[in-house]
Amino acid sequence: MKLSITVELQFHAAQPVDCLLQCEVAAMPEQRILSGVTRLPASIAIKRVPAQDSVGERFWITAEKDVAITYEAQVEIARSATDSARLGSLSEIHKTELPGEATQYLFDSRFCAAESFQSFVASEFAETRGGARIAAIREWIADHFSYTPGVSGPHTSARDSFVERRGVCRDYAHVMVALARASGIPARYASGYAPDVEPPDFHAVAEVFLADPQGSGGDWVPVDATGMAKPDELAIIGVGRDAADVSFLTSFGAVSFSGHNVRVERA
Repeated sequence: MKLSITVELQFHAAQPVDCLLQCEVAAMPEQRILSGVTRLPASIAIKRVPAQDSVGERFWITAEKDVAITYEAQVEIARSATDSARLGSLSEIHKTELPGEATQYLFDSRFCAAESFQSFVASEFAETRGGARIAAIREWIADHFSYTPGVSGPHTSARDSFVERRGVCRDYAHVMVALARASGIPARYASGYAPDVEPPDFHAVAEVFLADPQGSGGDWVPVDATGMAKPDELAIIGVGRDAADVSFLTSFGAVSFSGHNVRVERA
C-alpha cells in the first residue's frame, strides 16, 4: 500500500523558543519512504536527533514570530494486516526471555499506570493469554468506549479515560497500552498517519510485543482499538512510553498554536 501524506503546522512565538518536532514518517523495514521533504522558513536552522528507540527522528528548531511548517511524503507500507484471528494466534513471550528494548515497556509511565489495572485484567480476561488477551482487550475497548473529540486533553491519563469510557485515539491507545502492560505484555504508544482517520489528524495506536510465529524471537504488532487504522495502511512516525514521548510539537517556552492540517490518501 502506498500513502500520500501532507502536513501543515502553524504556530507563533513572541520570543525565541526552542521546539522539538516529530512529524516525519520513520524509515523502517516495514515502511519505505519513496519521497519526503520538510519545508520551513529559510531563517530557521534544523538540528536532527534520533527519536525514542531510534524509530524515526526528531528535529530541533528555534521558533520566533510566525512559523509555518509543511511536510510532504510518499510512503510504501509493507507491513502485513493483523486481523483478530492472526492476532489471537500469536504467543506471549515469557518475561525472562524478553529483550531489553521490550522489557522497558512493562513499566508504568506518565499516562499509563498499568499496575492499577492488574486486578481488572485478571478478572475480565482470565481465560486468555498472549495475542488472544490483546485481541480481547481491543474488542473490550471498542465495545465500551465512544470516540468523542473534545472530552480529553493533554493531561488525560489512561485511568481518566477508563473512568470516562470516551475520548480520542490518544486515549484509546493509552488504555490499550495500560491494560496490555497490566497483563504482563510489553506495550508502547505509536504515532502515525492513516487514510481513514476521521477527522483527519495525527493518529495514535498501541504496539504490543509478541512472539514471532516464524520462531525468530518477538516483534512489535500495531493494535488500534478505534478501528480506524489498519496495520498495512499505517505509516508510523515514532514510538514511546506514552503520548509524552511522541508529541509532534514540544515547546520549551510559550508558543501559541495556530492550527494544523493533515491529509493522508491512498496513492
